[in-house]
Amino acid sequence: MTASAEFVTQITRVQRQLHAFILSMVWNATEADDVLQQTNLVLWEKSAEFDASRPFLPWAMQFAQWQALAWLKQRQRQRLVFDDDLAKLLADEAVADERAFEARRNALASCLQKLGPEQRELIARRYEPEASVNALAAAGGVTAKALSDRLRRIRHALLECIQRTIAEEAFS
Repeated sequence: MTASAEFVTQITRVQRQLHAFILSMVWNATEADDVLQQTNLVLWEKSAEFDASRPFLPWAMQFAQWQALAWLKQRQRQRLVFDDDLAKLLADEAVADERAFEARRNALASCLQKLGPEQRELIARRYEPEASVNALAAAGGVTAKALSDRLRRIRHALLECIQRTIAEEAFS
C-alpha cells in the first residue's frame, strides 16, 4: 500500500471519532461537519509530516482541536461563547473519553471472540439493520420472550467480560 493510500485509510477510519470530538467542542452538527472538512484539508496538507510509527488518531485530533478552537474564535460575537481554557478542557476530556472508548471497543472485540459461535451469530444477526427480535424468534422457532431472555444473558455476559478485561488491563 502506498503512503498516500495508507494515509487515506487512516483518515477514513477515524472520521466518526473526529466528528464526535469536534461536535463536543462546537455543539452544532452542521458546524461540526464544516470543521471536520477543514480538519481533513489540513490533515491532507500535513500528511507528509505524519509519523506512521505513531498512532494516527491522537495526531489527527490535535488538528481537529485547533480547527475547532479557530471556529470558536470566529464565533465569539455569538451570545454563548466558551473561553479558551474551557474549550481546552473540553478537548482534553474528549481525548480521554476517546481512549476509554477505544479500551471498551477492544475489550468488546475480545469478549465477542470468547462467546460460542451460536451466541456470536445471534448477536450479529440481532444488530443487523432492520433486524427485530420477533423476526429472529420466528426464524429460530422460539418465542420472542425466550429469545429476548437469551440475548439479555449474552449481553450481561459481555458486559461482565468487558468490565473484567478493562480492570485487568488497568492493573497490568
